Amino acid sequence: MNSEVRDEISFLTCPITFEQSHQRILAESVLVAEKLQKISKPEIRSSLRASTIEGVFATLFYSIIGGVLLSNFLLDLGASPVFIGLLASIPQLLNLFQPLGAYFADKSTSRRRWSISIFLSSRLLWLIVALAIFCGNEFHLIDHVLLVQLTLAIILLTNIIEAFGRASCVSWMAALVPERLRGRYFGFRNSSINLMNLLAVPLLGLVVSKYPGGRVQGFGVVLIIGIVFALISLGYQFLMTDVNPIEESLSSKNTVPLEGWETVASFLKDTNFLKFLLYSGLWSFAVNVSAPFFNLYLLEKLSIDVSVVTIYNSLGTGANLLMLIFWGKLADRVGNRPLLVMVGILVALTPLLWLFGGCNAVSLWIWFPLLHLLGGATWAAIDLCSGNLLMGVAQKANRSIYFALAAAVPGVTGAMGIIVGGVSTTLASTDGWDVLFSLSAGLRLFALLPLLFIWEQRSIPLGQLWQVLFPHSKSPLP
Repeated sequence: MNSEVRDEISFLTCPITFEQSHQRILAESVLVAEKLQKISKPEIRSSLRASTIEGVFATLFYSIIGGVLLSNFLLDLGASPVFIGLLASIPQLLNLFQPLGAYFADKSTSRRRWSISIFLSSRLLWLIVALAIFCGNEFHLIDHVLLVQLTLAIILLTNIIEAFGRASCVSWMAALVPERLRGRYFGFRNSSINLMNLLAVPLLGLVVSKYPGGRVQGFGVVLIIGIVFALISLGYQFLMTDVNPIEESLSSKNTVPLEGWETVASFLKDTNFLKFLLYSGLWSFAVNVSAPFFNLYLLEKLSIDVSVVTIYNSLGTGANLLMLIFWGKLADRVGNRPLLVMVGILVALTPLLWLFGGCNAVSLWIWFPLLHLLGGATWAAIDLCSGNLLMGVAQKANRSIYFALAAAVPGVTGAMGIIVGGVSTTLASTDGWDVLFSLSAGLRLFALLPLLFIWEQRSIPLGQLWQVLFPHSKSPLP
């Protein structure tokens, strides 16, 4: 065993602090970037630090406008659980605009300018909802029905706008973060994001639940706080090294930048990417059959207070936080595909475990917390490895269109899954939730099959995964 391999194994197994992890990532990324890109050491360090802080503030904003707090807000306004579930399909479906956004973004000369122009406008639009909440309460200008309709309109509009910027942002990060460090860096970045959510979201849920003016007005206060965080996050993008999409495409080795519809159709020749697209589409459908309804099951079916549900979610966030760095380092060692298969089986079976919960004290204080801990730990690997696998299978030239298509297809199938889940709970009467969770589990297991045929350059064979994870144990296979 050479010294480099020994160092990697030591780094994977030895406990280290966040600061030590961050410093090692920064140091190694500088060395790799100097070989691959013409970016100075200070630029690399500032970009990675700024990206981490930017993600912390941005994700907190999105947890307010798209998580349990928004679901509880709409329930308080009188919206039905099925309507709220269908509302969750809007961001998925509007990902269809991402290929068009990627095309225009690649014609620009600055990833930073494109990103700020897109996300500044979309985030400021949420001020309309905040003003409507307080105007409706003070001056009785807007009733609950109109407020639900206004919120729906803002969700539609902002997701259309943001669809034009998401693929470009992923391309920006793919250009800044060296491939062999993506697992560790994004593991650290996502851990930092989840640490903020772990601390802040329960406090925000408590503000909503205990606000003197009522929970609707409490959500308005929390929404304003989220918008401030969202604007702060955009400020940190100025500290990230900008990338010119045109120059990046021209500098790709052995590739020729494509134009017009050739760009859109180029992925059809890439069979490995098509296999990934099939996996992500099936997986998104299977997951979204049940995913938007777990919080609604707790809030509506079991009538658990929103402050308790946010605590559950924070437990999942905490488990996610603790496991992300481990999954990131392990993914850099064994590859993303083997981890997606192994952990994907656990994630697929998780909905079945919800069938054993209920309104009793054991479920409320033991079973549901354990389910959220399991979900947070396993989804840490799924989210991290899925993104890194996509960056690995996408071609460097014109890769924005790859990222856009990888969002558009799962977006459509995910929206279809949400619709199927909503219909299932309605048609199945009192057993609707049991049907929903069982259906999702079976579909998730089926969706893992295309992963077996995806090629990843740095991944080990699935048959060797057990030996790598447990080197001192005998292989279960003959």
